[in-house]
Amino acid sequence: MMRSLWSAASGMIAQQANVDTIANNLANVNTTGYKNEKAEFKTLLYQTLQTRTTTANGEEKPIPAQVGLGTRIVAITSSFEQGPFLASESPTAFAINGDGFFSVRGADGNTYYTRNGDFKISIQNDGSMMLATAEGYPVLNSEGQPIAFPADANASTLEIDSEGNFGYRDRDNNYVNLNMNLGLFQFNNPAGLEKLANGLFNVTAASGEALNEATTPNLQLSEVRQKYLEGSNVQVADEMVNLIVAQRAYEMNSKAIQASDDMLGQANQLKR
Repeated sequence: MMRSLWSAASGMIAQQANVDTIANNLANVNTTGYKNEKAEFKTLLYQTLQTRTTTANGEEKPIPAQVGLGTRIVAITSSFEQGPFLASESPTAFAINGDGFFSVRGADGNTYYTRNGDFKISIQNDGSMMLATAEGYPVLNSEGQPIAFPADANASTLEIDSEGNFGYRDRDNNYVNLNMNLGLFQFNNPAGLEKLANGLFNVTAASGEALNEATTPNLQLSEVRQKYLEGSNVQVADEMVNLIVAQRAYEMNSKAIQASDDMLGQANQLKR
């Protein structure tokens, strides 16, 4: 069987995954905190067509004769470049300026991380209020505990400074410090985080452990912006160009399969 058939088929499979990645980027162009993804490729094995020498005295050729056997997806990498700040009327809308992540406690009790700061106020059974995601997951402070506000706190007057410290205004417009903060965490390799649904990320060996900005020295601290959300960093024009390139690459691989099929058909006709 001709090598070109399998090589071109591997190219079509890889480009299909590339198109899937681009489509996912475009689908999330308005998703808060979404990070652009890019498919990366690598070559497969190379087959040697000739030995290193073609002479009787064993002299080596300066250039070997090898042919590649196709390509495959090696990684889909997320770009954690800063997204645009989008104004919001919600006092519990927060955007991060920097490399930090918010931390939340999932339904399974594990800690996950996100750049989506579109939080809500959840009323508890005892009347207190808790900061939570839209799915109801508790948002955690720098000590890994849920952020809860007393029942007499006015949620509409919540204030948070650039370091993530909470307070609110009482009826006399006096500032009341709640003595709690918003946990911010960084990673040595954020691209190594495992991507989950709802804009959440999970720690992996590739990402390294979460670095608490409140306790880890020598970190460039992030800043919190209240009444702003971080938009997706997807550039639609770039993604459309990438989509066209991926589509053309897919078509060229399909043409290579068709050419290989025509060559095999002609070879089968030689005997007739």
